[in-house]
Amino acid sequence: MLIMFSNRITQLFNIKYPIIQAGMVWTSGWRLASAVSNAGGLGLIGAGSMSAEILQQHIQKCNAATDKPFGVNVPLLYSGVEKQMQIIVEEKVPIVFTSAGNPSSWTKYLKQHDIKVVHVVSSSRFAKKAEETGCDAVVAEGFEAGGHNGREETTTMVLIPLVCDAVKIPVIAAGGIATGRQMLAAMVLGAEGVQVGSRFAISEEASCHLNFKNAVINASEGDTLLTLKQLTPVRVIKNDFFRKVQEAESNGASKEELDQLLGKGRAKKGMFEGDINEGELEVGQVSSSIKKIVPAAEIVNEIWQEYTDTLKRISK
Repeated sequence: MLIMFSNRITQLFNIKYPIIQAGMVWTSGWRLASAVSNAGGLGLIGAGSMSAEILQQHIQKCNAATDKPFGVNVPLLYSGVEKQMQIIVEEKVPIVFTSAGNPSSWTKYLKQHDIKVVHVVSSSRFAKKAEETGCDAVVAEGFEAGGHNGREETTTMVLIPLVCDAVKIPVIAAGGIATGRQMLAAMVLGAEGVQVGSRFAISEEASCHLNFKNAVINASEGDTLLTLKQLTPVRVIKNDFFRKVQEAESNGASKEELDQLLGKGRAKKGMFEGDINEGELEVGQVSSSIKKIVPAAEIVNEIWQEYTDTLKRISK
């Protein structure tokens, strides 16, 4: 039986469980976001791989598929953010998660339109800046996480208490969280919610290619690594493209040479088009524990059930 629960995160977002689905590029469309929100968590549309027009379509379809709160994740490092933010305001999206950039760029604008703002950080220093700029909460994302990551390489176990001690706003833990036991560990460290990426990426509703999902399912411990630190650090599955990057870096390649090797659309090639050899396969360390593709609602319920069962067990 799933117990009732309430804290600052569930109240902030008006959700049943403090479980947030990460807004991942080429993965988090309206189907995944609405499925997670309908299951009691908070679904996020990943705007990083969308034009403003495509984002608007996803927001409208998500609104039609759920009457529950959902949000949009906007990586600030990409071009076209201005148009995306305009669409978010026009469509009255209630929650925005920003990442990969300076939160002061857009927080005030979003707050002026009664939008709740959360920023993703990789250190307590950046968490303080997010709080100072007016963010309602922060996501503290550890080194284990997939996709774009912090250069500090601080693990989730170390990062969460540091951030919780540094700010007064609620902290959401991310990086290496795919189960209820891991969620409980994060909550004990002071987090009031968790953001789950890799596990939702391998759900039925995720828009990434089946080849990518199978590559994650077949991944073993140690099969991901943080790379491209000279550009924007990103954790990926080791494949032919990864090995080319490693060879270039070991030969002293410049930023310009690495940028040329990366090219454009490398994540799309791997995650959306399914080229598991030459594409960028962004996923977290926890991928080694994911072994099947299931509906997003099942993931939400399983995480929460294991969380409550484990809490009861250790309470005895």
